[in-house]
Amino acid sequence: MTKYLLTRLRQSLITLFLVSVVVFAGIRALPGDPALALAGEERSPEALAAVRESYGLNDNVVIQYGRFIGHALTGDLGTSSRTGLPVADAIGQALPVTLELAALSLLLAIVVGIGAGVVAAVRRGKPEEWIANAIALIGLSIPTFWLGIVLVLGFAIAVPVFAASGYVPFGTDPVDNLRRMVLPAIVLGSGLAAVVMRQTRAAMLDSLSADYVRTARAKGLSRGSVVGGHALRNSLVTVVTVLGLQLGHLISGAVVTEQIFVLPGFGKLTIDAVFTRDYATLQAVVLCTSAAYILINLLVDVVYSVIDPRIRLGGAR
Repeated sequence: MTKYLLTRLRQSLITLFLVSVVVFAGIRALPGDPALALAGEERSPEALAAVRESYGLNDNVVIQYGRFIGHALTGDLGTSSRTGLPVADAIGQALPVTLELAALSLLLAIVVGIGAGVVAAVRRGKPEEWIANAIALIGLSIPTFWLGIVLVLGFAIAVPVFAASGYVPFGTDPVDNLRRMVLPAIVLGSGLAAVVMRQTRAAMLDSLSADYVRTARAKGLSRGSVVGGHALRNSLVTVVTVLGLQLGHLISGAVVTEQIFVLPGFGKLTIDAVFTRDYATLQAVVLCTSAAYILINLLVDVVYSVIDPRIRLGGAR
């Protein structure tokens, strides 16, 4: 197990290094001179020269990259040209909002998606399967922005059960926090729940027709034990793969949802950085998002090894 984890960790660190190179080069390849954006409208040749000197833009690209990595390793992600504040502070304020939204959306997807997928597989050809497939198709077809607007009109304005916008930290007021986060979580998690349902159903159908399930039934095990302890456990590798990929998508793809519900999360921070040409913030946001993807994939590999020890043994060779 230790050798397997060390192998995956080494691969993740190499990937993160390559990602940092791509992110740094990609930001530098954007059209326009960063010094022009940093100096503002009232800029003179002296001001541009001072900005380039202050931000090290006159140095060689390799030197700039080395400085960027050195500062990033110490937690210094630069200073925002838009606010003049450290980028790490802005990310520290925005990231918990997006992580909470992603966690609630993932919880919804797991409960609804896996539950509906198991029911659809066990009750194949029955009305329960048709209902589950219909709900999944609706979840995949409805655009996020439209669903968000409809939920706001229905449950925040017509029937004011939930709040339409804004954010309150969970530690400050848990009830008000959930009132503001439930609707965004439904919007962001509905599509993921539909994907998880379809994948769970397909994996469960394969497992239910496998020899080991027929053997378990022949031994006289209860239906719950056969479905939950044998078929579902062996189907979770596929489901975990989907959840891992989609969780990264939730963190980076919450832009539309956060704009609809005016949440001060990672998505809004990204949009503001793009429109104001805040290169330091944009560079840090992309790097953090990439690191989140790599970390999630590492955790997925660990979960694989817990679900199916054969994967761990094969990867340790």
